[in-house]
Amino acid sequence: MVLELIGAFIIALIIYLYYKYDFNFWQERNVFNPTPSFPMGNITAILTGRKQAGVYFHDVYLKYKDHRIFGIYVLFKPILVIADPNIIQMILTKEFPSFHDRGLYINEKINPLFDNLVFINGKKWRNLRKQLRPTFSTAKIKQMFDIVKECGEELTKYLEVKAKMRDSLEIKDMFARYTTDLIMSTAFGIKSNCIEEPNNEYRRQSKNILRMKISRLILGMSMPRIMDFFSIPLIDRSVNSFYINIFRENVKYRKAHKEIRRDFMNLFIQLMDKGYVDPDNDKKTDVKSTVSKLTMVEAASQSFIFFLAGFETSAATLMFAMYELAENQNIQDKVHKEIDEILAKHGGLTYDAVNEMTYLEKVVNETLRKYPPIPMLNRICTKEIDLPMNIRVPKGTHIVIPVLGLHRDPSIYPDPERFDPERFAADEKAKRHRYAFLPFGEGPRICIGERFGYIETKIGIVSLLTKYKFKPHPRTAKPFIYNEKSFGLAIKGGVHLIIEQR
Repeated sequence: MVLELIGAFIIALIIYLYYKYDFNFWQERNVFNPTPSFPMGNITAILTGRKQAGVYFHDVYLKYKDHRIFGIYVLFKPILVIADPNIIQMILTKEFPSFHDRGLYINEKINPLFDNLVFINGKKWRNLRKQLRPTFSTAKIKQMFDIVKECGEELTKYLEVKAKMRDSLEIKDMFARYTTDLIMSTAFGIKSNCIEEPNNEYRRQSKNILRMKISRLILGMSMPRIMDFFSIPLIDRSVNSFYINIFRENVKYRKAHKEIRRDFMNLFIQLMDKGYVDPDNDKKTDVKSTVSKLTMVEAASQSFIFFLAGFETSAATLMFAMYELAENQNIQDKVHKEIDEILAKHGGLTYDAVNEMTYLEKVVNETLRKYPPIPMLNRICTKEIDLPMNIRVPKGTHIVIPVLGLHRDPSIYPDPERFDPERFAADEKAKRHRYAFLPFGEGPRICIGERFGYIETKIGIVSLLTKYKFKPHPRTAKPFIYNEKSFGLAIKGGVHLIIEQR
């Protein structure tokens, strides 16, 4: 009965919108827009499951990029697509006060875990960003290096049997288990053991998160009142309970046993107790004593978004990197040679050794270029502003930056399908616009966990290539078929490689 009522309500709403709106918003503002269709606007291919969202925006970017700015409709919601790096720089940095929010749907009562740095807006975001910034400092990440290194060693050890048998391996699930263990350990202080136990509760819950439907994200952006009216959650309510409970229980345990561990969990506890994290190297903190402390749920929310943003994106980056290294044996050999030389120089795997691996960095960046974990960026206009070409952008207008389109634009990256780490040599980078490479975003809302993301990805690659060699397996579909239901670039059928001992 409830579903029937929801269906009737949506039909009535569509009829109402049909008579209220006539898809003239962009035409009246002299902004080019491809012809929309009722009632889905320009995103029929996404909503009917014919295209993954990032791939859709890649395609429209390449088709209409000469307009520099163009409009589309997400259902009846007008969306401005930015296809020019100079204007992207304006939005993300120079005119940030007019575009400081992401425009993502949030309802803390329905989904309390989304009351976090990625989703919140305005002054609340600015205050929280200031509190969390020291948490991701180089010194703090360096302190956690041993935890990350341990997870890499566990992954390497687990694969010994498969390598001896020259067995095939579905690497996406393997890397998702590695990143789940790594981030559960650092963000929640939990030994999740997903590498050894692929079907345990921690892995099941991480899979539940990925079942978040792109249609709900779109509905939340275009019709948030419907989401609120029917109390439609972005993720299953059980996910909220699971992560809040394990965070709360671990806080209680650490306080009762006076346990201090150098991880993000410890830093989040400091934010609850004092409102700030202890500064590096005994420096004085500039945080005022009157700063508000995080509540238990707010702190759990920050742990959760760190987990959500880190485990899937890093697992995908590792998957694509190892796939490309298997397909390009000469590049794999070059990375392996660099790893061996630098580990010998430093006497083992250290934080400084990883940061000295410049060719490895190029490989990771080329992977992020070809397969950006977040294929498009979202912003919303928070203050009316004029953009180039005399385009007046009203307050409340949603903005999309098609990152995958930029990263595979042949005018920016010649032969974009070719995997070439030398694109990120210093002289090549200098030729390109800085805002043509946006795997972590840019400006004040750049991903706060960028440095940690690089470290966990690099250590995963280093740990594996030290002992193993990877080759292509015919089970992997070519070209890739992307899962239309996924927000990121998930591959249907998985990515299979052959693993051998060196």
